[in-house]
Amino acid sequence: MSAVPAATNACIAELKALLGERCTTAEAVREHHSKGESWHAARLPDAVVFPESTEETAEVVRICARHRTPIVPFGTGTSLEGHVVALNGGVSVDMTRMNRVLEVNAEDLDCTVEPGVTRKALNAYLRDTGLFFPIDPGADASIGGMTATRASGTNAVRYGTMRENVLALTVVLPDGRVIKTSRRARKSAAGYDLTRLFVGSEGTLGIITAITLRLYGVPEAMSSAVCGFKDLAGAVNTVIATIQAGIPVARIELLDDVQLDAINKYSGLDYPVQHTLFLEFHGTQAGVKEQAEMVGAIAAENGGGEFQWTTRAEDRSKLWQARHDAAYAALALRKHECNNLGLWATDVCVPISRLAECILETKQDLDASFLVAPIVGHVGDGNFHLAFVLDKDKPAELAEAERINEKLILRALAMGGTCTGEHGIGYGKAKFLQAEHGDAVSVMRLIKQAIDPAGLMNPGKMFTA
Repeated sequence: MSAVPAATNACIAELKALLGERCTTAEAVREHHSKGESWHAARLPDAVVFPESTEETAEVVRICARHRTPIVPFGTGTSLEGHVVALNGGVSVDMTRMNRVLEVNAEDLDCTVEPGVTRKALNAYLRDTGLFFPIDPGADASIGGMTATRASGTNAVRYGTMRENVLALTVVLPDGRVIKTSRRARKSAAGYDLTRLFVGSEGTLGIITAITLRLYGVPEAMSSAVCGFKDLAGAVNTVIATIQAGIPVARIELLDDVQLDAINKYSGLDYPVQHTLFLEFHGTQAGVKEQAEMVGAIAAENGGGEFQWTTRAEDRSKLWQARHDAAYAALALRKHECNNLGLWATDVCVPISRLAECILETKQDLDASFLVAPIVGHVGDGNFHLAFVLDKDKPAELAEAERINEKLILRALAMGGTCTGEHGIGYGKAKFLQAEHGDAVSVMRLIKQAIDPAGLMNPGKMFTA
């Protein structure tokens, strides 16, 4: 602890007095909290704390504020743009012990949870109510982290993102005050929309300690399908036509031929190695049948093969687990080449009318490159990802990934899109925020300064210095 500033040491001493063993400076725990699941360099916090209530969280923040010690909120650590890295040291505030479902209002289709509840745990809790929470980013992320990063995922094309599904928040501000941003009513015209301000704020404005969420009835029927295309344009144009036709598809995921090959090998599937769509339909028995027939006809017009259907829950689960394991499958493509592999996942989102153009130009870049980088995406809302599989011992690979990533982002921005559809900014994409938002970034900075004048809450994230 000799290199730690005296004020930080004093802060940690107070936190230990407050929390006992739930404040630790153990190196193994600090190392776990030094990074997410991203390529970006890790940095150790000086201490990690585990509050168990809003009141404890507020007291932790007040202690850190008195000692001017940086605060980094931490959920399950699945973020992809360096959100949880302690760039300036300080205290990592791990919210996983705040993992209670506080209230379920089945008649109103909402619930209130603590931030450490994961999406899978919430749906397990709701299983007997006939309700579910649909936002599915793939990882079993915490609801608090999903709220802070404005997460979405495979179901977003039908059910929206965290932005549409968070009704109210309890937030601890950087000075330790506790506020509630809204009530449970489905709409309000009372004052500024503080809920939307904190959804997607990435821990830079406060620590979220309770979230009220929209819930949905479990559909009467669900079916999944897989459809291959020899031509990438045909697959993407099927997506565009499906969305423009207003077909309420629940999930529509694109996997290019590289990603499909990786998934086959990793998950034990045997689909033809083609550009492929994974789809899911929710509704009544008749509605699901009608949706599927309509999308099948559109796919046929665009050169798609026959749909491979399943309504069995275990088959659907296997299919979507394979999709969620896409990153691990991509890594496995090079597992025999080197011992120091890393995955750099990036994403963009564009208006649906520009999706084919953006994906096809990106595929051309990848075909001309020496890198392995599958394309996969939640293309129903114009969002797709690249997963660069890199040898960490070869700087030329990282440089090439940086080149393609920047080209991809600038292309998306030129098409009226965004530098990130769901991964967030963190510090990995901070340099692109100005290019996307221009003078609006100065307004964001004013908000940050007004709420966190000392700059203690997750410093170094969202904005460049």
